[in-house]
Amino acid sequence: MASSDLLEDGKSRGILWSFGILVLVTLIILVVLGEWWSIEPKQFSIQEAAMERAKLTKTTDIPLGYTYTNTLAHIAEVLLHKPGGYLTNDVAPPGVLLDNIPSFEYGALIMLRDATSALRNHFTRDQSQSDEDPDLKIAEPYFYYEHDSWALPSTEAEYTKGIDALHKYMTRLQTYGGNVKRAQFYSRADNLWQYTEVVIKRLGNLSTRLSASAAGAEFIPGLEVIEPNVAVRNAKVAPLGQTPWLEIDNVFYEARGSSWALLHILKAIKYDFHDILLDKRAMNTVDIMIKALENALSPVLSPMILNGSGYGVFANYSLSMATYIARANAAALDLRDIMNRG
Repeated sequence: MASSDLLEDGKSRGILWSFGILVLVTLIILVVLGEWWSIEPKQFSIQEAAMERAKLTKTTDIPLGYTYTNTLAHIAEVLLHKPGGYLTNDVAPPGVLLDNIPSFEYGALIMLRDATSALRNHFTRDQSQSDEDPDLKIAEPYFYYEHDSWALPSTEAEYTKGIDALHKYMTRLQTYGGNVKRAQFYSRADNLWQYTEVVIKRLGNLSTRLSASAAGAEFIPGLEVIEPNVAVRNAKVAPLGQTPWLEIDNVFYEARGSSWALLHILKAIKYDFHDILLDKRAMNTVDIMIKALENALSPVLSPMILNGSGYGVFANYSLSMATYIARANAAALDLRDIMNRG
């Protein structure tokens, strides 16, 4: 073989080796980034976050409603600025290849939307005929923008506008003057009862979907008795089949995200609705909900979500999660009844 041919062959092999090393390094970087971005957000102190935002040193100086509103804003900020940022609308790797954290983000977003709607429609209105707060009227729709939009306007840009509007409302809770009307927050039992109704439905839905992960969990509509000895199948109720294998981890992490957001919201409610909860003797009920959600957020030790049968050899993570969610839901039912009493 001529020396020129050997030289060309050596160059070709060198290029292939370089390309192979580049691909390997790129894959390693993507895997490392994917693992880092898949870390769930940590829990934060709602009081410390509120004091830091309000630039105060004592919790007694924080206006009523400030902690609750700041908690909502902080939840949104964490979703946008955690490692990797907001991943649901990513169109490039490694974000586009991840599904656990986007499911977590969606679950947290649903709870954020419900809590923001409650703030706009209930907590800041004295009665049904009262005018709604101008800043919250702006903030709430931004959080209902498409959660997976990457084109202009992007999801991040719209949610940031919602956060800014919440901050303006919080500023008006602290100070007012001139033509600026002071913001209001009413921590009444009827307001909390209306929000709890929504929480009950959300937790019930999550518990049902998590329970459907086990084999034999299918729900078939029963027979409705119209007349004696006459039974017809209720065609309006659709059967709930077992959760598909590829969707099990998505439902699980959606529940994790919902639990993470609701946990902080309940802590804020415990702070801003402190007097009414003590008066109604409902503080222990809220603590039960908080404890159940904390248990639902226990660290996941397995690299993948294991879902064996209910009494099988392998654990079923979804059923464990469903147990904690169902316990929180039962406490929410008690809270609703307590708040609804005269």
